[in-house]
Amino acid sequence: MSLLKGKTALVTGASKGIGKAIATRYAEEGANVAFTYLSSVEKGEALEAELAAFGVKAKGYRSDASDYAASEELVNGIVEEFGSLDIIVNNAGITKDNLLMRMTEEMWDTVINVNLKSCFNTVKAAARTMMKQRAGSIINITSVVGVKGNAGQANYAASKAGIIGFTKSVALELGSRGIRSNAVAPGFIETEMTEVLDEKTVQGWRDAIPMKRGGSPDEVANLCVYLGSDISTYITGQVIHVDGGMAT
Repeated sequence: MSLLKGKTALVTGASKGIGKAIATRYAEEGANVAFTYLSSVEKGEALEAELAAFGVKAKGYRSDASDYAASEELVNGIVEEFGSLDIIVNNAGITKDNLLMRMTEEMWDTVINVNLKSCFNTVKAAARTMMKQRAGSIINITSVVGVKGNAGQANYAASKAGIIGFTKSVALELGSRGIRSNAVAPGFIETEMTEVLDEKTVQGWRDAIPMKRGGSPDEVANLCVYLGSDISTYITGQVIHVDGGMAT
């Protein structure tokens, strides 16, 4: 059974890592997928072809998630092209890590804009469509760091904690219209970004996790399939951890 057959999903920041895994699993489960990328143009174009191979409609949009007007244009374009918008996965995110004393205003502002403001942008742009449909699932990718904090990541932690507050508020505001809003909090997920790190450091992180391993992007994507599908229709306002017990 295809869990997302007939649904249209938007996945932001989908050219690699967790975003790519979510877009791919969605296509496997029968969803038509619109996705965004910003700098990775070749990867974005390649993903469009990969998703279409599952027999669904797939389209990549080069769009800056932190730009309000661009997000409005994006959502309007998707609704026009696909006919509906049933699921939003706000995955676009960046890091600009540094200790607070060395963190510049630009490092703070950029991370807040890309990670947090982008959630406001897409949800605000799509709210009217979802309200008309009286259905929709909003999935915001936060982080274990947004719950626990992390030295050297004050900007990232603040942006991800902000996503949690935003997610819960949207759940309260839009629940009566059949729209659900949940946050997914990944822990240490092994992606292209972690491959370049020192193996000893990475092993140290693995050892500190109760399950003694990093997670895979697919393990995050599987939860997003569940939250986007009709088997989670009474779940809203939640922060669900995919972290091997890291935040326990």
